[in-house]
Amino acid sequence: MFFLKLEKIKYTMRGDIDKFFILPKALALPYWLVSRRLGLPPILTYADSVLANWKLKDPTGNMDLIVSFPGGESCRGFFMVSLLVEMAASSGITVMHAIKTSDLSGIQKGLVKVTQSLKKMKETFKLMHSKFELNLAQWRDNPMLPRGLLYEGVSNEPILLSGGSAAQSSTIQCFDALLCIQHEDETGSFLTRMREYMPPAHRQLIETLSVCPSLRDFILSHSSSDLCQAYKSCVSALVDLRNYHLNTVAKYVVVPGNHARAMGCPLRGVGTALNETGTGGSSLMVFLKSVRNTTQKALILERPSASKETEM
Repeated sequence: MFFLKLEKIKYTMRGDIDKFFILPKALALPYWLVSRRLGLPPILTYADSVLANWKLKDPTGNMDLIVSFPGGESCRGFFMVSLLVEMAASSGITVMHAIKTSDLSGIQKGLVKVTQSLKKMKETFKLMHSKFELNLAQWRDNPMLPRGLLYEGVSNEPILLSGGSAAQSSTIQCFDALLCIQHEDETGSFLTRMREYMPPAHRQLIETLSVCPSLRDFILSHSSSDLCQAYKSCVSALVDLRNYHLNTVAKYVVVPGNHARAMGCPLRGVGTALNETGTGGSSLMVFLKSVRNTTQKALILERPSASKETEM
């Protein structure tokens, strides 16, 4: 499946940027059918390029990418750091079920582990600065597909899909669901749509966590200051991670985007695209600030007033 996606990428890298591309039936049809079987869209996703794109170089655990992308060691470092950040989250993910089913002590211990995972994710993310060259963010070899892609033998009209994006990471959405962080309408809709680009089992986990009894409401209904503090520490760690991500994006995407636009990048619209949109087509800085701000609001733990309870 991964190699089908790479063949599609190589084919669509050619052509006139002002026209939509046509993927020939010999590639489009098997690509579409295999994608449907796997429950993923026919485009290179975060799951393809990060979650499923690694191997052990030797039994000691040294890791490497299965398939590398244009951009040399910087590009390799970008995907490797993304993978390591995901791995840093693993211990926090494994305790989620226990948090939803445990007593007060179990919930508190689980939240502490989630907090530790979030802090480890941030520390791992810092490796990006030593692995990634600033000029790579100018998106060499990226003419974009502004009008979508026509999958010959599948559809008579071009299909517009989102490219791989960290918004397609199921890890952060799992933490949001666990901590009952409700994002604003437009941002929330975008994140929900990004679940379509996740492996079905990951998508199901997020949806299961979302419909579980509210952890936040449970904490508010008890007078345990320790439990309340454990929840706040967890949310604070998620805010810190999102702040760090926002600052990193500003350094590696927004600033190079402004530079590319000022230098007159030969790929029309790339400077604007880098400044305004993320790799998945999201309005980048607005989106990142929105998820950060909504997460910050979750730090305020207040019980409903008596008057509000009466109204309900």
